[in-house]
Amino acid sequence: MKSRKGKIVLGMFMVMALGMAEVSGQQDPQWSQFMFSKLTYNPGFAGSNGGICVTGLNRQQWVGFKGAPSTTVFQGEAFVKPFGLPSGVGVTLMSDKLGFENNLSITATYAYRLDLGNGTLGIGASFGLLNKSLDPSWEIPTDDYHTPPSGDPLIPDNKESAMAFDLGVGLFYHSDDFYVGVSSTHLNAPVIKYTEGEPFIARHYYVVGGYNLRLPDPAFELRPSFFMQSDGKATQFSMNLTMLYNKKVWAGVSYRTGDAIVGMIGLQLMNGLRLGYAYDFQTSELKKNTGGTHEVMVKYCFNLSLQREPKSYKSIRFL
Repeated sequence: MKSRKGKIVLGMFMVMALGMAEVSGQQDPQWSQFMFSKLTYNPGFAGSNGGICVTGLNRQQWVGFKGAPSTTVFQGEAFVKPFGLPSGVGVTLMSDKLGFENNLSITATYAYRLDLGNGTLGIGASFGLLNKSLDPSWEIPTDDYHTPPSGDPLIPDNKESAMAFDLGVGLFYHSDDFYVGVSSTHLNAPVIKYTEGEPFIARHYYVVGGYNLRLPDPAFELRPSFFMQSDGKATQFSMNLTMLYNKKVWAGVSYRTGDAIVGMIGLQLMNGLRLGYAYDFQTSELKKNTGGTHEVMVKYCFNLSLQREPKSYKSIRFL
């Protein structure tokens, strides 16, 4: 019954996300290994691993393309019980560069964890500060047909830097066999107050889900998952299929609508330490001008015990 319910819920979310799928990019950074960066977009995930996890990801997008996105994130999350309340806490540091723009953010996360049915529901919120800076450098042809940036108040000409408060919310439900989550970042649509103009960060919406399918050979597990992100105007959808061997080695492939086919591999070197790599094969017209996209992940999970006898921690949830 538990497996059947998991498949039904997962299927419902996949149909909903597919129905919204369009092709475009949003203001939030993109991740090919979305299964390892859940805390970035869903605060309800905090504490889901049952111990302490630290994750680092670096994404070099569209290598060879001038001004291409470059994103680095460090995040940590842990299961805690303050005043006897089962909870999750986390912190995320992110640097996201794109063209003239450099975004720096720090976010704190709290999630209340509630046992529900055969799994656990995380109800989370994130609170952070986002700094956006611009350092434009224009190359204007010397003729009578092009206007310099100084002649248009909507075109940034000088260095700008501004900070804003950022808020996010999320629900994340998981059991031994499946997980599903819905969340929103930039819930307050923070306004960036530059000297010229006040752009805002649009709300972003996310749906994620995955299922652990046990095969006849217990050494192998098949783990399909999906990821949808939208800013309310443009939506992108990713589907992933990963094969796990002996709970230590994995390989997978994803398709991201209108953008790329992704290949990924990973290895658990020792108890709790994982390394992952993903490469995006562009399917859009950008493939003519870029060497693809590289993404590297390092994740370490452990458990602190106050007992004298040492105990190791091993998460049952790989994705």
